[in-house]
Amino acid sequence: MEHQSLVAPSRRTPHLHRSAQRLLSPPSTPSVAILNSSRVSRGSRLRRRQPGDVTFVLRRGEAAGLALKPSNLFNFAHQCQSKSASPREHKRSGRSNIMGSSSSSYAPKAIFLDVDGKMQKVVFSRHCSPCDIKELLCTSSNIPRNTAIMMVDPEGALVSIDPTMPTNSPNSLYKVVPLSTGQLGEKEDMFQNVLSQVAEQFSRAFRINELKTEVTNRLAMLEKRVELEGLKVVEIEKCKNDLRKLRDEMTSRSGGRINCPCKYNFDDGKKVTPRRDVPNYPKYTLSQETVEALKKPTFDVWHWEHNEMLSCLEYMYHDLGLVKEFNMNPITLKRWLLAIQENYRNNPFHNFRHCFCVSQMMYGMIHLCNLQEKLTLTDMGILMTAAVCHDLDHPGYNNTYQINARTELAVRYNDISPLENHHCAVAFQIISLPECNIFANVDPEAFKQIRQAIITLILATDMARHGEILDSFKQKVDNFDFTNEEHVTCLKMVLIKCCDISNEVRPTEVAEPWVDCLLEEYFMQSDREKSEGLPVAPFMDRDKVTKPTAQIGFIKFVLIPMFETVMKLFPQIEEIMVQPLRDSRDHYEELKQIDDAMTEAQKKKTENMSLGGKKK
Repeated sequence: MEHQSLVAPSRRTPHLHRSAQRLLSPPSTPSVAILNSSRVSRGSRLRRRQPGDVTFVLRRGEAAGLALKPSNLFNFAHQCQSKSASPREHKRSGRSNIMGSSSSSYAPKAIFLDVDGKMQKVVFSRHCSPCDIKELLCTSSNIPRNTAIMMVDPEGALVSIDPTMPTNSPNSLYKVVPLSTGQLGEKEDMFQNVLSQVAEQFSRAFRINELKTEVTNRLAMLEKRVELEGLKVVEIEKCKNDLRKLRDEMTSRSGGRINCPCKYNFDDGKKVTPRRDVPNYPKYTLSQETVEALKKPTFDVWHWEHNEMLSCLEYMYHDLGLVKEFNMNPITLKRWLLAIQENYRNNPFHNFRHCFCVSQMMYGMIHLCNLQEKLTLTDMGILMTAAVCHDLDHPGYNNTYQINARTELAVRYNDISPLENHHCAVAFQIISLPECNIFANVDPEAFKQIRQAIITLILATDMARHGEILDSFKQKVDNFDFTNEEHVTCLKMVLIKCCDISNEVRPTEVAEPWVDCLLEEYFMQSDREKSEGLPVAPFMDRDKVTKPTAQIGFIKFVLIPMFETVMKLFPQIEEIMVQPLRDSRDHYEELKQIDDAMTEAQKKKTENMSLGGKKK
């Protein structure tokens, strides 16, 4: 077994003057290893280490360290000389004898360890602390410092680790063993118990549980009050809707040419002002089933009341991270959504439910096409906000009517997308209100870019620009670059167009009622156009159009080509969005065949009846 000797290092090792080193380390001085001590023997008294003490280290083979005052340096050097002097020299000086006898208290202590089959000698002072000895044992046994350890003798008995531990011989080696995690676990459990007790006492002292209960109860009371106020709002809305219907009926019965002004007159300087006394709508907690359904095109929009749709829209903004990205005040978001709902008219088709339908489809396409990884949060905020605002204050009569009837909107916007320009104007008049400004905390320069982007998307919903926008996208889609701003803008324009006319992507039971609503609005317009002597579009004339004929051409020549182009960039939409369009086309073609067969049968029946009458 190899023999190694390890000596505890001194903590402070200032250099000595050469003459002091010669005095302190005579050739015959034995090698000793002593760790610094907080107490030092001086004569027959023990003195605590003072702040002025300096540690000196003797280096000759092995090290020795003592704490001495500089004033006692000469006495200490004389002591070392006296240890190595002959007995006669001791007799000559009584003082030397006294100092020589006191030096026995500094005699080092040595133990022998078994380290990986090798003998390791460890020398330390009797005045070392247990922590210093443990660090020394860890170092000697190649164990990381601060590791919990125990020391055992050859028979497996535990040996205390402190300056009073029994010494051993090279024939009876001690062994240092790190403690297992199980043994440490008890200490950790004890520590956790202490923490738990402290936390419990802290809770009792500050009455935390009572405060939590009180806050919870107050919140519950506030939510009940808000819900009651919200129910009042619903009733008020119903009354307002009834009044609007009555007004429309009176207008339609009065006959004559009636202008179609916008809802708000901007000449008097008034802004679109939502009800400031309207409280937040009732709080709805969306189930996990609803949360998942919101991300799919199959979502049934017909089962939801207005307040529930507002809650869903609010959830979308939170879920996409837009509230955090734009630093929106959640209360401001609620007020803005309420103002948006108020500024959609009660039209058969272009109403707040259509707004929600388009916004939900946009939310679904963001998830389906994984746009979070391809576009910025700012882009997604632009897409969602444009979808929410895209038909604000739609009067129920399209651009063709506005231009032909020379309405206020057509005159204001010079016959260039009058409705879409009006939607943009209303949208930003709402946002200009401090209590509804969801972009209030956005940098002014960044807001300019966001505003311009939203306007661009809303103007893209004008179907008169359909061919222009789709052709531009087709040129880019084969080599699409998500880092190219022009490409991304074109994609966003196509996405909002897809969402705006996406009803036929949904299941038949969800999509078909929308066709009835659209035809009702078309027929209202065609009836007015006839009464005012204006041109009537064939697809709006109740005397010429049927549901199948209205849908087949639109699906075949508008919807399918656009969605198939988007499918080149996002192949995952084929099964969920493109295939339902093909199925819908086939469904309406079958209906048309049935209608044609019935028309033909009716025609033959009429001809037979007329021939029978002539024979008589």
